[in-house]
Amino acid sequence: MPALSQHQNQKGAAQVEAIAFTINGKKVTCRTGDSILSVAQKNGVFIPTLCHHPDLKPYGACRMCLVEDEKSGRLMASCVTPVAKDMVILTDTKRIVEHRKNIVRLMMAEHPESCIVCSKGNRCELRGLAARLGIAETGLYPMPNYKPYEELNPFIVRDLSKCILCGKCIRADHELVAVGAIEYNERGFSSRPATLMEKPLEESTCTFCGTCVSMCPTGALSARHIDFVGTPEKEKNSICGFCGAGCSLALGISSDRVTEVNPSKINDSVNGATLCVRGHFAHDYLNCKDRLGQPLIRVQSENNGPEFQPVEWNEAVSRAAESLAAIKRNHGPGSIAFIGSPKCSLEENYLFQKIARILFETNNVTSTGSINGQALLRRTEEKTMGAARVMPLSALERAEAIVAVNYDPDHTVPVSGYHVKRAARAGIPLVTIDSKRTGLAPFAGARIRPDPEADAEERIPVLISALAAKIADHDGHDPDFIKQFTTGWDVRKKEIDALLADLPLSPSEEKEINRAAKLLSGRRIALVIGADVMERKHGPQTADAAFNLALVTGGIGAQNAGIFIPAPENNTVGAMDMGMLPDMLPGRRMLSDKEARENLERLWNTKLSPDPGLDLYGIIQAAETGHLKGLYIMGENLIRALPDNSRVEAALKKLDFIVVQDIIENRTTRLAHVVLPATAFAEKSGSFTNMEGRIQAFSSVAAAPGQALADWRILGLLAQKMGYPEQYGTVEKIRQEIRRTVPMYSAMGNYRREWVKNAEKNTPFSQNDSRFEFSAIERINPSEKKDKKAFTAVLGALRWHLGSGTCTGRSARIEAWNRDSEARLCPSDIRSLGLAEGDRIRIKSEQGSVERGFISDPGLPVGRVFLPLGFNGNDAAALCSLETLKPPAPVWRTCRINIEKI
Repeated sequence: MPALSQHQNQKGAAQVEAIAFTINGKKVTCRTGDSILSVAQKNGVFIPTLCHHPDLKPYGACRMCLVEDEKSGRLMASCVTPVAKDMVILTDTKRIVEHRKNIVRLMMAEHPESCIVCSKGNRCELRGLAARLGIAETGLYPMPNYKPYEELNPFIVRDLSKCILCGKCIRADHELVAVGAIEYNERGFSSRPATLMEKPLEESTCTFCGTCVSMCPTGALSARHIDFVGTPEKEKNSICGFCGAGCSLALGISSDRVTEVNPSKINDSVNGATLCVRGHFAHDYLNCKDRLGQPLIRVQSENNGPEFQPVEWNEAVSRAAESLAAIKRNHGPGSIAFIGSPKCSLEENYLFQKIARILFETNNVTSTGSINGQALLRRTEEKTMGAARVMPLSALERAEAIVAVNYDPDHTVPVSGYHVKRAARAGIPLVTIDSKRTGLAPFAGARIRPDPEADAEERIPVLISALAAKIADHDGHDPDFIKQFTTGWDVRKKEIDALLADLPLSPSEEKEINRAAKLLSGRRIALVIGADVMERKHGPQTADAAFNLALVTGGIGAQNAGIFIPAPENNTVGAMDMGMLPDMLPGRRMLSDKEARENLERLWNTKLSPDPGLDLYGIIQAAETGHLKGLYIMGENLIRALPDNSRVEAALKKLDFIVVQDIIENRTTRLAHVVLPATAFAEKSGSFTNMEGRIQAFSSVAAAPGQALADWRILGLLAQKMGYPEQYGTVEKIRQEIRRTVPMYSAMGNYRREWVKNAEKNTPFSQNDSRFEFSAIERINPSEKKDKKAFTAVLGALRWHLGSGTCTGRSARIEAWNRDSEARLCPSDIRSLGLAEGDRIRIKSEQGSVERGFISDPGLPVGRVFLPLGFNGNDAAALCSLETLKPPAPVWRTCRINIEKI
């Protein structure tokens, strides 16, 4: 855990009485309230269990953990019995063993004899206990308890005839992921886990996170496999390659390929025993038929036009190096650009931008992270002066209060949402500020929403500012923090009061803000902001208003408080930290910072240009005008990922030379002159930095397809071909350099899980004259009355796809699901458009159009349409203009549309 700042309110731990007792003749001590089972496990004493899990509350259902009190002769379930002073506990007497045998015999008598074909195999906990107790035959009459075999969705198979009623699936659903999709139904012999009204999982609130599958001790619940049956040969730990939570995985490996995914059993991981539907089930994309396994060079066929020819690595890398070097020589460094990926590792992003800046002398370096979350990360870094880089999600469950702004965790970073929901269920006040109903709504003590007649994006910054002012009016702010660490509050408070005088709150808005202010009064808040805030209209104003709210309550730098940003991709944070931006160097140091630039020049033994390079929009525009001649793309399907893909494709076709380094054949690789096959996260070593600031190293666990190489190895070959003297033969060599050149990564390890470093100098906590500055309240005048036929489209994520869906779209399970691509409209808009169930609609913007089915979403305000990204080749992005990517903020997730019935 990272060190605490000076402002963090450290409260001394309450003194807990230590008590002594005896277990199997051994004298041990523990804390008051500890269960017998937990103390036994800490002291290496084995007690069998079936219903117990360390992340779940003790339940006492299976009774396998019976122990005997020697003094009284009582048998007790050790998982639910607290230790008492001077107890004498026996765990393995003949009497106890007989009871355990009888329990297992009764379970087996009801259990189907299908061990040979059961997917649980030797991992079945019931089978393991039977073997340990020496039970081969039950000696009882069989008690068949047949239940339907359910294989109705691509994710989970339910064979409840194998259910032993341990309750783990139900408790995990309620306690860990806080969904409540299943509960016990009926009683006695007919009892079983079921959904409300016995509906299929597909028609319930189940999110298919798979936590129940990982928890199940038998084969009652299992992952549905399309091309694999059985138990993996081995299991190895890794880090999830999808969203920014950075979940710790246990990958099941068979024939050197990933065949199964579960949460790892590593202590203190961000996800514990949980995952989401992508993390648990979408990694089958690793085995898709579109994986690249051979270097390719585009050649001109006499009859068929351009086609790709397989070549050896030496030829492919030589062609790439020579062609890019020739472009630089003939047209200058500014004629080449490098686009990397927040899906690639820290080591790869660092090496990628270094090659661009040293060997090609260009700052035309960026990634799609710049339009997917990094804008908010940058603004937060600037406002907090680097004092809030480390934000453990576990802190949310110890927070004094939580405020969620434009944050829909169910579909973006689900594991972060589990922490928030568990916190709210434990009684921590939760306030949501959003224009639509999200999965957090049932947990919120106050829901602040814009008035239905107002423009949501315009109104939300006003509502956040109004909440900050109301807290101060109730004397619920932190005057000591404001006085000691900030500047400008008095001026901003007057600006807010003037703003609210001109744009008064509606009765519904005022009611919820008053309720929220009472909940938050006197509390330091943990502020969770949706990472796409800056990609919406008036995003900067929303982000600044949220920052002001955190300052008013003294939340910056406080223990279990601060600003949490759920990064959308696995290395969104790390790519920025490694300098994958045209105006930023590794370590979040600006290119314009002469001292930082000169320090890096000494370490790299080179001269760096102080001129910022081209961003994503600038690169596409330069390709259109002919100023850009060469492009190197690593790990990104640019045509699918950017708005206005037809314009992007046309621009790329004008380039003289394109190198694409990727794991999957896609629309962008088809335009490349050289295609370099790379390996996915499971097939290489590296490190990611998650949304918390946690640096997590991983190693190769599966075989690469064909001749594919890790991205860092390919870049090392390129540097070698360009004549660079430094050799990068191992990941550790790159890590050593990162530790030297990027101070905030000095703790970066090989196998450990470490943390980035918060800024220690030039912050308000470092005993100098710097202060956090309250952001100016920028007045947003209400828009003119909208055209009643016009709507606002909001492009966003659903839990099935990550980003543009290039990888998740290759998941056989996600593709088999094939649901939820419909547009979402509120019921009143559906009525006004005269739509009926089964109708299809055409959604048109100035930029393009898409056709969709539609579904009703009562949580949406009037005039707003939600369109999910990732589906249908990510065609929804075609509605937005590439012009929206222009600085200062890439506001591409909202656009004006018209809807017509087809």
